[in-house]
Amino acid sequence: MKSKVFSALCVAGALVATTATAQETITISGSTSVTEVMEVLAETYQNKNSNTFIEVQGTGSSAGVKAAKNGTSMFGMASRELKESEKEPSLKETVIARDGIAVVVNNANTLQDLTVEQIAKIYRGEVSNWSQVGGENKPVVVVTRDTASGTRGAFEDIMGLKRKVNGKTVSAISQRAQVGNGNGVVKTIVANNPFAIGYISLGSIDESLKALKVNGVAPTAEAVAAGDYQVARPFLVMNQDGKPSAAANDFLNWVVSAEGQKIVSSQGYVPVK
Repeated sequence: MKSKVFSALCVAGALVATTATAQETITISGSTSVTEVMEVLAETYQNKNSNTFIEVQGTGSSAGVKAAKNGTSMFGMASRELKESEKEPSLKETVIARDGIAVVVNNANTLQDLTVEQIAKIYRGEVSNWSQVGGENKPVVVVTRDTASGTRGAFEDIMGLKRKVNGKTVSAISQRAQVGNGNGVVKTIVANNPFAIGYISLGSIDESLKALKVNGVAPTAEAVAAGDYQVARPFLVMNQDGKPSAAANDFLNWVVSAEGQKIVSSQGYVPVK
């Protein structure tokens, strides 16, 4: 009797092992902004394709570009246009969504609208009191992202927050600015400080803070799609041409399909189809 039970267990174990071996892992790393929607896409796809496991890691856009180039991840993610120095003929870029960058303040802040010029002056440190831009007589607490962030890179480009130092292009954001590692950290800082201003991905907006109009236009998916809200950037997925497996390619094709893009839209981002 024991031998029969043992044999049955061995067969079951072999079946489990075979199933586990057959399951393919797809690795994706990079932008923390893209990670938010990619995790939802990955979970939905896995539920429909049990033989596929998708591992998503938020490591920053710069790290995502490197991971795609050196093959440490099948796919890299970036929440900005690639720099000329990052582009390679073999590096394939796929736009999976477009996203607005929302300029956010604490709910207690009375302001509703700022111009691009006013925002740039705040981030350069040229405006240090809210009264200088029509708000209360209170100090401005500037919150930015870390230098590896694609959101920061896109924000600096759009707002003209770059300057030349000894022939090199560097950030013009004030060194006094607080640095938040990820949308969640920036949200927490701004939501808990009545004098703070920050910027986050459009899909991260919620009732814990206030998203300002920029040049009179509110940050919405519709405004980004129409081109009216211009503080926007692409969500990129990168891979070495011909490198990803068939399963990985199937997943990426699904992401840009009507079904995948419906999920992109449901998460507050702008679909590409």
